Amino acid sequence: MEALDARRPLKSRSTRWATAIAAFALRAGWTPDAISLLSMLFAALGSAALLWCPAPWGLLACAIGIQLRLLCNLLDGMVAVEGGRKSKVGALYNEIPDRIADSLFLVALGYASGLAWAGWLAALAAAVTAYIRVLGGTLGLAQDFRGPQAKPHRMAVMTVACLAAIAEGIWFGQQRVLLVAVVLIAAGSILTCGTRTLAIARQLRAR
Repeated sequence: MEALDARRPLKSRSTRWATAIAAFALRAGWTPDAISLLSMLFAALGSAALLWCPAPWGLLACAIGIQLRLLCNLLDGMVAVEGGRKSKVGALYNEIPDRIADSLFLVALGYASGLAWAGWLAALAAAVTAYIRVLGGTLGLAQDFRGPQAKPHRMAVMTVACLAAIAEGIWFGQQRVLLVAVVLIAAGSILTCGTRTLAIARQLRAR
């Protein structure tokens, strides 16, 4: 669940479809914390499908799992803030399930690509990007969601890679696009750590 002062700016919050799904969740009695936990379940299922289900079904299931995880990330904040169901422990549910979901997807991507160490590196770098963002908040600054490989960017790259790998497998009998994706995410996440750290440093010096 996303806290009010630490919400990622998302245009999709104002769309009709998002509002309608959030309204359904409210009527169904879903809590934002439960939705946050559900995002981890989708991540686990998507990652397992990527590793253990044959192509193209595993790749497709992983892409769907990523999007369902992101949908949960959108809905938990909407239910909490717009729906008035904020939890006292919501800050924990905001961060911990996200870090676990990121790690599940990225480590699985590394193994599926044949470059396991890159998946672990991507997962570590993704966690550090979030740590730096939250650190900025503890220093009294607005939390910085910039990229180039923030969470939505990482998940977009992985989704596109899974779908592209389906086509690559059909046409060329290989899936090198997954290898490109995990390296891109790892390198981009490391770069994101740098951009966020530099931004925080500039703001602290300007005080």
